This record gives sequence, structure tokens and C-alpha cells, in this order.
Amino acid sequence: MYPTREEAEILLIDAAKCNPGAWVGHSKTAAHCAERIAFYTGMDSEKAYVLGLLHDIGRKFGVSYMRHISDGYTYMMSLGFDDAARICLTHSFYGTDIGTYVGKTDTSEEETEMIRTKLAETVQDEYDELIQFVDSIAGTEGVMDIIDRMDDVKSRYGSYNPGMRENNLRLKDFYEQKMGMDLYVAVDKDNYRP
Repeated sequence: MYPTREEAEILLIDAAKCNPGAWVGHSKTAAHCAERIAFYTGMDSEKAYVLGLLHDIGRKFGVSYMRHISDGYTYMMSLGFDDAARICLTHSFYGTDIGTYVGKTDTSEEETEMIRTKLAETVQDEYDELIQFVDSIAGTEGVMDIIDRMDDVKSRYGSYNPGMRENNLRLKDFYEQKMGMDLYVAVDKDNYRP
């Protein structure tokens, strides 16, 4: 339901050729963080890496906001990677509420309705939650402090859903307790560069 690590890396390389940009470094950082947290918490670290790497793959199709969600979902479904498609769909929302999206809505009515419907139908698991979390610490040039990253997103888009912010901070505490170590040590914040 998701590609191998090598397949995912090829998909990202191809996507970066179509639409180069800072999102590629962000995706690599998200993958790195997901893999490290998964390793320390007993999740499948390869799966976490792949899903983190592909969460923004919809950006392959150009500069967009909400549209990258529908583009990524549709693209991964067309390749038969249902788990990766689900992550493309869920990574930008708090729970199943489309209203928690932070950013501009540049989708057609049909695309917006598809996102709303599929999101409501989706049963999220620990990987959805993990990728939503690493999205909140993955910068373009490496791992960011969670508050700095959320403030950066807020400065670019004008808002940041308070429920999503609170959930990200809750997840940081949760992962630190489960790992028994500082989050930033676990993800090698001071040294990792994409």
C-alpha cells in the first residue's frame, strides 16, 4: 500500500524535477524525523520514512496550497499506494475537519468536496498522527524547533489552528515520553541536513 524506500526516493527526485523548491528539503526532513521517531517508538521506521518523504508529493504538479493535497492523494491512488495517498490527504488537517487547514484554498469545488468526503471517511492511525507531527518540525534546511516552525507557518499563511497547535505540543510530549529522550536529540536536530 506504499512504495519501497527506493521507489519513494525516485518519486521525489522526479517530482523535484517537475517543480523544484524548498518543499523537497522539507519532505526529506519530515522523512528523516518520521524514521527516527518510529525507530525509537517501535513503529515501522521504513514505512514512516516513506510516508514522510511522500506527504507533500502533490507539489510535483506545481506551486499550490490546498491543491497539493488533492493532487498528492490522486497521484498516489493512481499508482496503487493507498497508504501514501491517505497520508497526502490527512497530513494538513487536525483530525477530519477540513476547516483546520492552514493556508489558501486553491482547489475547485469538486476537489474540495473530494478532500472533505475522503477525509471524513478516513480512519487515521499512528502513522497519520506521526506525519502530521513531523510536518510541524520539518524545515527546508533541517529540523526546526516546533514553536518556531508553527510560528513560521502562521507568518506565511496568517493563521495557525489553535487545536492543531495544541495537538502538536501534546504529541511532542507524547513522543518524548514514549522514546524516553528529548525529541530534538532523537531526530538529531543539531546535525541533520537534507
